[in-house]
Amino acid sequence: MDLLNSDELPTWFTYPSEFLEQVQAGLGDIGPWQILKGQWLQVRHEGLKKRFPDRGLVPFARRLDDDDVACWDSREPTHVFIVHDFSAPGWEERAEFSSFPAWLRAAQEDAKDYDD
Repeated sequence: MDLLNSDELPTWFTYPSEFLEQVQAGLGDIGPWQILKGQWLQVRHEGLKKRFPDRGLVPFARRLDDDDVACWDSREPTHVFIVHDFSAPGWEERAEFSSFPAWLRAAQEDAKDYDD
């Protein structure tokens, strides 16, 4: 699947089963959102740790038309947070979803209006 392995993930986090099922089924681009895998996931994960050291973020998708990243956060590990990467700490949070399925539904709605 080319996701972060147990050595790279923080101890508070395990991938939600709904996410793993979607990735195994071939989830990739969803309109403006791209599921992060491999090198791009590694780069974004390391970058978020450096840019937002006070937050425990685990990224899984990036928005192609801006610097937004969908992440899980140690503050509320089951929720999905949209973080505007490269913003000043304290100004990064854009949105919050109660779960991965809630985020996925919103991303699919975004995809209906997205013209790539």
